[in-house]
Amino acid sequence: MGTDLLEKKSNDDVLVDEEKENENEKEIDHQQPKKKRMKKKKYRTRRFPIWLRIIVVLILLVVCLVLGLMVGYSVIGDGSPTEVLQKQTWQHIIDIVTKE
Repeated sequence: MGTDLLEKKSNDDVLVDEEKENENEKEIDHQQPKKKRMKKKKYRTRRFPIWLRIIVVLILLVVCLVLGLMVGYSVIGDGSPTEVLQKQTWQHIIDIVTKE
C-alpha cells in the first residue's frame, strides 16, 4: 500500500511539472517581439482559376439544359431528340403558346 501512494505522488508530480513547462513556453512566446511571432501569410496558387471555373460551370449548365430538352422532347413529346435543336421546332412551340 505504501508503494501505491508513492506512485500516485510521482504521477501528480509529473503532471505538475508538465503544466509548469507549458506556462514557461507561453511566457517565452510573449517575450519575443511581435515581428518574430507573426508568421508570413501563405498565398495559395490555384491550379484551376476562378474565371475558368465559372466558364466550365456555364458550359456544363448549357449541356445539361440541352440534354434535358432532348430527353424531355423525345420521351414526353414522342419526337426525335435532334428535332429539339432545330429553329422550326421552337418557332412552332412559340406559335402554339402565343396563339395569334
